[in-house]
Amino acid sequence: MQDSELLTSNSQLSTHKVAFLWDESFLWGLMAYRALTGLGLPFDLIRAEDIKTGALNKYKMLFVPGGWASNKIKALGETGAAAIRDFVSDGGSYLGFCGGAGLATTGKDGIGLLNIKRRPTKERVPSFSGKICLNITKHTMWDKLPPQPPLIKGGSNSELRTPNSKLVFHAWWPSQFIIDDDNIKILAKYGDALPDAFSSDLNVGDVGSDSRWEELEKVYQINLNPNRLKNEPAVIEGMYGKGKVILSLVHFDTPDDINGQHVLLNLWEYLTGEQTDNRTQSTEHGRSRFIPSLEKGGRGGCDGVPEFFTMCAELISLGERNFLWFWRNSMLLQWRRGVRGLEYNTLYIMMKAISVQIAEHRAQITDKQLDEIKDVLVPFVEKAKKLLLLERHALQKGHITYERCDDPEIKKLRIELFSESKSHGGKFKELLDEIDKLLFSLLT
Repeated sequence: MQDSELLTSNSQLSTHKVAFLWDESFLWGLMAYRALTGLGLPFDLIRAEDIKTGALNKYKMLFVPGGWASNKIKALGETGAAAIRDFVSDGGSYLGFCGGAGLATTGKDGIGLLNIKRRPTKERVPSFSGKICLNITKHTMWDKLPPQPPLIKGGSNSELRTPNSKLVFHAWWPSQFIIDDDNIKILAKYGDALPDAFSSDLNVGDVGSDSRWEELEKVYQINLNPNRLKNEPAVIEGMYGKGKVILSLVHFDTPDDINGQHVLLNLWEYLTGEQTDNRTQSTEHGRSRFIPSLEKGGRGGCDGVPEFFTMCAELISLGERNFLWFWRNSMLLQWRRGVRGLEYNTLYIMMKAISVQIAEHRAQITDKQLDEIKDVLVPFVEKAKKLLLLERHALQKGHITYERCDDPEIKKLRIELFSESKSHGGKFKELLDEIDKLLFSLLT
């Protein structure tokens, strides 16, 4: 299956049961889109403006993928947030992954579907990414999973599924929950991180001992030890009015995650009340049939807008040859602490998706739409290349982070391109919004 086949409009699949909130998801929205369409799961892409005008009335479930919860709630406004609360209270289901899970919490960046909070950054392990074991409680979402490898010994809670097997999934820089409500069910807790996972830019297997993690935490000045995650809630379920709410800090939509594919099928059945027909088709010879890998790097798939995609591909190549990042899977980079790897990762993957779509639907795209992107993309890429090389040299001289560096030229470029916000900002956000607007129109 080619990328162009996978990234077709979901209108052929939709049975108007699930709404997929696209706003402020970007890379994470595209990752979820690919996983769901690959499994043939029906949904409609909608925007915050649709929710504000009553679009949820015809759906059984709202799915909110990853992304910055703070930006999602800004897009929704109080009108959109109230519409979601009314939808769930009246019996609709809510499923949120990572940032979509954070949106459902209490606090300034949440709409308050469940009485939980997110841990402050200083109390979390804010930069964990990769494979991690889950200790699960009995629930429909874990049914019919493929045979699991033997468990690495550990854990003694008899309620959790630990004695003879382990379930491995992926977490990508997750938040952490503080649960204040005894009515909320913990469906999974974190177990051991696998050796090929990372905390910040440190490989978990290479660091090893707690004493070494303690030393590194003093240098990095953040919590790094993945053992701090153990027994923390990873997936939870609660009720808001008549509606079910499932929030996951684990990404079941990770490319080529066979366990995740089965969980997605289970969640669609559980939260919509309808059976899917794709159970026997989800895997073939141990690999996904429906989630082929995007080409890592390179310049393939760019017919129609070669200059756009080539610029983004060259930016990624620059980072690779300067040892600033490498590919973890077909959609996610691992970057060194000190650069904005997620932003460049997002730009590349979304521009590749656009290049594939434009090759298929060039007649639907106006020159004005392309020019609006080009006008922002060209100067952004040139300044980003300069910034990356400056950061590369600064890393040779000492410890810097994406937000802390004494070099005035680096500071100036960072503020212009990304702002001082941890969430997307600056010229990057301006560019991303234009790309996102075009991609949404192509996918729908």
